[in-house]
Amino acid sequence: MTRRDKLVARLKARPCDFTWAELVRVLEGLGYNEVATGKTGGSRRRFVHKTAPALLLHKPHPGNIVKMYVIDEIIRTLGEAGLI
Repeated sequence: MTRRDKLVARLKARPCDFTWAELVRVLEGLGYNEVATGKTGGSRRRFVHKTAPALLLHKPHPGNIVKMYVIDEIIRTLGEAGLI
């Protein structure tokens, strides 16, 4: 099992301590790229994929733990796209 597979399995387990860096690694491993939203993008991050739906996420701050509703949305979207 690769590191990416382990991270995907961890994401699917819905942990309460999943970090932003782990989420970015999972998305990049699945073919998503982060798109710069301009000078004043703030904490909103957009990830695009060639065939799957784009994801518009709010980067957590001041901490780096991803909210549970975001994890649920990511799992649902990636599952519907057939990526996980």
